[in-house]
Amino acid sequence: MPGTILDIHLNVGDPVKANQPVMVLEAMKMESEIVAEVDGVIASIGVSKGDMVNPGDELFSIA
Repeated sequence: MPGTILDIHLNVGDPVKANQPVMVLEAMKMESEIVAEVDGVIASIGVSKGDMVNPGDELFSIA
């Protein structure tokens, strides 16, 4: 569902573990943590705080 990025916890180049929170998304007045699906390194972040996002938008990538 569409939402707004409230916070981003990591930066490009940071190591990340599976199930580690990467960012917070607010949708329908509820905050949800968006977590990494795999271990790796944050390769890119495609959004900024305050951005509106839609289903299917790439939020970040892990290498």
